[in-house]
Order: sequence, then structure tokens, then C-alpha cells
Amino acid sequence: MKYIYLFVLLFSFNTGFAQSSNINNFIVKESLLKNSKLAIIAADSLDQPLESINGIYTFSVSGFSQEITFANGVAILPLQINKSTFVYFKHENDSGTHSKLLYVIKKNGDLKPITISIIFLILIPLIIIILAFAFKKFIYIAVILLLIFMYFNHSNGLNISTFFETTIDYLKNLV
Repeated sequence: MKYIYLFVLLFSFNTGFAQSSNINNFIVKESLLKNSKLAIIAADSLDQPLESINGIYTFSVSGFSQEITFANGVAILPLQINKSTFVYFKHENDSGTHSKLLYVIKKNGDLKPITISIIFLILIPLIIIILAFAFKKFIYIAVILLLIFMYFNHSNGLNISTFFETTIDYLKNLV
């Protein structure tokens, strides 16, 4: 009988300290307070909010590790957005790596996050390179277009390392 009590006691301690749910999908929106901050909303695979998510979860936000506190499925990032920029969110848990690349447009004090498909991030330079190889006269224009593409990405917070990180994470999730 002692062993049964000991087993129940150990099992209750083991499950009592674990986080009950993993965040496998999330939505990023402007905070309701309109204070130039973003809110992360835990969601299911159909983008329906999960209000059961509570606790501290670690996210990588544009390469910086942030411990974010969720309450009823919503967490507010402590960082303020000063200008339009790329923001890369990444969360790792037992079921894998979950990431999103967003371009946050700041206009008149409002934030509008737009999710960027990684496919377009890969396809745009790839199409320019293919056209440059197909039409030899297009090489100079292709180099200029690629430099403009890289400058736009870099000046808005998407540097080369983040570009490759998003691409590699996307390709890992395909397999």
C-alpha cells in the first residue's frame, strides 16, 4: 500500500510542474493597447486561439531569445517597433521548430504584420538568377535587382544569417 501512495505522490509532482500544452502554431497581431508592441496569440492548426496556454515560453525574436509570459493564450512582446521592419519569430518545443517571418508595417502609429511566405523569399532571387542565365544581356540588370533586394531586406532587419535561417527552417519542416 505504501508503494501505491509513493507512486501517486511521485506522479502528481511530475505532472504538476510540466507545462500542459505546447505551442505548435501562433498568430502575431498588434497589441490591443496600440503601444507599438506586438502580441503573440497561441493557436491551433486552424488559427483558432488557444486560451488554455499559460506560462513562460521561450521564443527567438529576430535572433534574440525572449522569455514571454502567456496568459489565456496571449503574450505581449516587450519590444517596441519604431519603424517598418522584418521580424522573425521562432519557437522550439518537443514537437519541432515553429517559425514565422513577418514584415511589420508601421504607419500612423499602427502596426500591420504581414506574414511572408518563405517560398517567395526563395523564389524571387531564384527567378532573377534563372533569368540572368537565360538572357545574357539581363546579367547587369539581374545583379542590380539582387543588390536592391538584399539592401531592402538588410535595411529592414532581415540580414543574411536570418535569411538563411528562415530558409533552412522551412526546408526542415518540409521533410
